[in-house]
Amino acid sequence: MDEELGRFRQLQRLAYETAEEVAAGLEPGVTERQAARRLRRLLAGRGVDDWFHVPFAWFGDRTAFRGIALPHQFLPTNRRLEEGMPFILDAAPIAGGYTADIGYAGCLGGNERWERLVTDLAVYRGLILEQVRERRTFADIYAEVDRQIARHGHRNRHRKYPGRVIGHQVGRVSSRLPPNLVVGAFGARTLQTVGRELIKERLQGRSTLWNGSRRSQHPPTPGLWAVEPHLGSGDVGAKFEELLVVTEDGAYWLDDDLPHVRRWAAHASGDPA
Repeated sequence: MDEELGRFRQLQRLAYETAEEVAAGLEPGVTERQAARRLRRLLAGRGVDDWFHVPFAWFGDRTAFRGIALPHQFLPTNRRLEEGMPFILDAAPIAGGYTADIGYAGCLGGNERWERLVTDLAVYRGLILEQVRERRTFADIYAEVDRQIARHGHRNRHRKYPGRVIGHQVGRVSSRLPPNLVVGAFGARTLQTVGRELIKERLQGRSTLWNGSRRSQHPPTPGLWAVEPHLGSGDVGAKFEELLVVTEDGAYWLDDDLPHVRRWAAHASGDPA
């Protein structure tokens, strides 16, 4: 099991390192499509052979999901990056059947509203972990996150994702379909695997989707969960997404050496870096 978790951790780190590299190369005039294409190309060149979903890039008010109501509107557009504009890079690569799903928030230059959002996001990482360890139901945790968002004066943006999810279960992808075959934004093997798991969990009164609905009124299911609290303030949005390991009697984040965690540690120590 430790070896298997190590493979998931390795892929998650690769995805975040690649997102950091793409983010470092962003400049005014770059489009969402160009950023997403580079992220996809680099990951494919580093051993990624399939996709849970293809890379996304959102710039400006699209980070707060302004004007996004239908699934196809999440896909990258020709929106160009400008100085002071926030951005999000979101990628869910698969390598050898192992899956990662990450969300990297950045900003081109200074933006006080963005700085406030990414600083406040640290609270949600601790809150979610604590509540999962207390074996609160997924729906109750979702509601508590909503209450914290209200206390911060922000808006819940993960409710805009399909299924209104703050998280979803991931695991090994197993399918006879060919790899790297994409249907819409999702890998065909992923759709087959997720569909199979959705039916299995539903028969046990559980859901592979974590939201505030009746289907999430059950204690946290052991396994790996991609968790993605997404906050909005006006036309600015920010998120993180990473893998949470849920066990029969506890939980822990798969990796604490990730860009947003390092950012919060630097902020707490007064280090501008």
